[in-house]
Amino acid sequence: MTDRAIIRLSGEDPAGFLQGVVSNDTRRLATDGIVYAALLTPQGKYLADFFCVADGADVLVDVAAPLVDDLFKRLSMYKLRAPITLAREQMAVSRGTGPAPVGAVADPRHPALGWRLYGQALPDDGTDWDALRVAHCVPESGVELIPNDSFILECGFERLNGVDFRKGCYVGQEVTARMLHKTALRKGLATVAVQGVAPVGAEIAANGKPAGKLFTQVGGQAIAYLRFDRVADAMQAGDATVFAPELARDS
Repeated sequence: MTDRAIIRLSGEDPAGFLQGVVSNDTRRLATDGIVYAALLTPQGKYLADFFCVADGADVLVDVAAPLVDDLFKRLSMYKLRAPITLAREQMAVSRGTGPAPVGAVADPRHPALGWRLYGQALPDDGTDWDALRVAHCVPESGVELIPNDSFILECGFERLNGVDFRKGCYVGQEVTARMLHKTALRKGLATVAVQGVAPVGAEIAANGKPAGKLFTQVGGQAIAYLRFDRVADAMQAGDATVFAPELARDS
């Protein structure tokens, strides 16, 4: 994967440092080996999502390459006087959905997403990753996940094992917890049927009113960000027709 970057955290208890900063419980690294998490603004908005991976006493942070500079800067800011070191590292990241090679770890977001392997470059196994993401409504940074705009609960992080509500405080925790407990989500990502093609980010209209945006599209399905109270059986996004009859009946 040439679109990923690695930050290595070493020193005294790097997992403990991350525990007070990111959305998930990094203490599970001791048993699971990998944790999916996000860094949020104090207002609860998404900044970056990444995998925290145990590597001996160190923790590797596997993040989308376009987000690595900002993430490194923010983690360095939160480090303050913590006795840990952050360093950018050149390391191969591979993934696949077939038999897992030795040393691979299961993608914690969904079983269909297979495994990830660090430190060894393997050839592409032919998996259609966009089709898998759309089928299981798994957002991707820079597409459905928009820094300083998205909220992780609207993007399915609870379903994707990317947030823990019992771990205690972290940056943005108060807003995230309030969204969970205050009311049912009124907006969020969903997999929809689509006929035709529209640009990523195209506005969806239902009954003449804005109803959301259309994102990744493949094989007659798409990931859409929707206002659930405005969903209709058939909606328009540019030249494409978006179908969400089940959501329309629930709204």
